[in-house]
Amino acid sequence: MNVYMHEWHVCITCASQECTLDLAFVDSSGSVCTRVFYVAECVRLCKVVVEYNHSVILSLHTDKEELFQNVLTQVAEQFSRAFKINELKTEVTNRLAMLEKRVELEGMKVVEIEKCRSDIKKLREEMASRNNSSYLEDSKKMTPRRDVPSYPKYMLSPQTIDALRKPGFDVWLWEANEYHLSKETVEALRQPTFDAWQWEPNEMLSCLEHMYHDLGLVKDFTINPITLKRWLLCIHDNYRNNPFHNFRHCFCVTQMMYSMICQCSLQEKFTQVDILILMTAAVCHDLDHPGYNNTYQVNARTDLAVRYNDISPLENHHCAIAFQIFSQPDCNIFASFDPEAFKQIRQSTITLILATDMARHGEILDSFKQKVDVFDYSDEEHVTCLKMVLIKCCDISNEVRPMEVAEPWVDCLLEEYFMQSDREKTEGLPVAPFMDREKVTKPTAQIGFIKFVLIPMFETVMKLFPQIEDVMVQPLRESRDRYEELKQIDDAMNEVKKKKSENLTIGKKK
Repeated sequence: MNVYMHEWHVCITCASQECTLDLAFVDSSGSVCTRVFYVAECVRLCKVVVEYNHSVILSLHTDKEELFQNVLTQVAEQFSRAFKINELKTEVTNRLAMLEKRVELEGMKVVEIEKCRSDIKKLREEMASRNNSSYLEDSKKMTPRRDVPSYPKYMLSPQTIDALRKPGFDVWLWEANEYHLSKETVEALRQPTFDAWQWEPNEMLSCLEHMYHDLGLVKDFTINPITLKRWLLCIHDNYRNNPFHNFRHCFCVTQMMYSMICQCSLQEKFTQVDILILMTAAVCHDLDHPGYNNTYQVNARTDLAVRYNDISPLENHHCAIAFQIFSQPDCNIFASFDPEAFKQIRQSTITLILATDMARHGEILDSFKQKVDVFDYSDEEHVTCLKMVLIKCCDISNEVRPMEVAEPWVDCLLEEYFMQSDREKTEGLPVAPFMDREKVTKPTAQIGFIKFVLIPMFETVMKLFPQIEDVMVQPLRESRDRYEELKQIDDAMNEVKKKKSENLTIGKKK
């Protein structure tokens, strides 16, 4: 019987295990006929219709082949869309799963960051409460620490500012060397109050470079600016990461030397070669410091002590490293000097670095005291003695700085001392009381040092340079007074604890 198809109803059903295609049509007599294609057959039919696009003769024996082909084409399109939807659903599901995992991981990071922020906030509040609850006068309490200076560190060079005013300036062509230290930074560097804790190592290197340029040393001795940069980088690389004797300490000593040169107008009294020696000796004075002092070197019979016959082993080592660096052509800032002049510079630099051995403190200060009242700048021995005292002042000048700058350095020094004393106990070596964590406190460590070492030395220098009294000597006196008050508080608290302990002991006996 010939079937005439007047209506088609198409239904596509997709299940987990099979896919069927139901075709329903109504013939001329009104009877409903259906045909079910299973997945394999549907795929075959779709391929035939879509890929070959020509007449298809099916075994339905219909006279309406063209009509059936059109209907089958529509069916194939719907079937194709059904598979695409299924594929899209799988892809979206996978992507959602990935996004959920990513959100979960990112969420964990946020939680960790918030926890860190909370911990930091609690720590700051605890430190603030301790500071505020101090028995000290408000003027003697530590001010809050800043991470950056209150002034801008850098400014654009005048050339860059002019270029910015011109149309078409490409901001992406800026380079690091287009930035200069700001006027505020330049002025701060000249002061003994400079806070090195607010500066990163690469920034401190830029500041050191500025000092050499500002003092006229680069120009006067035709130092190659690139050589200066390489030398400073090499200096940085040859300081170890000790708690105290590190590159930041090197910078602080050099910056204080630069400050003294400016505050005391030393360029009017010394030759430029002397200024070069003072600055360079300050930069090199603790190169490759191992974090253990001369006493340990000698008692432990280290290689340095053996090499230098127990005579200032660390200071001799610093000198040796310094001139090993100068022996490299790319780092030799003394390249313009003839051999005889270099010999004099080398000897003077060694003399200054060796003077930083605190075992020689009394000897050097006594010698300077004998000369200060009749000081003669034309006398080479007098000038050498003064330079030795100047580098000694700079080397131990932390307490000259504001309290919030000086205080962390005391902690760093004590940490290094405690590391040494712990090692000495382990190795069965003698332990100095001022290094023993079980005996020393911050006030006791600082009071004697300030009273009997720092103040006498700076007051002696003040006889030649009265201008340092307000900016250097007075801060030392205030620091001494503060630590003495802290010691009184500690003593009072210890006395209270002692009485409580005695009362508890008496109570137990009763």
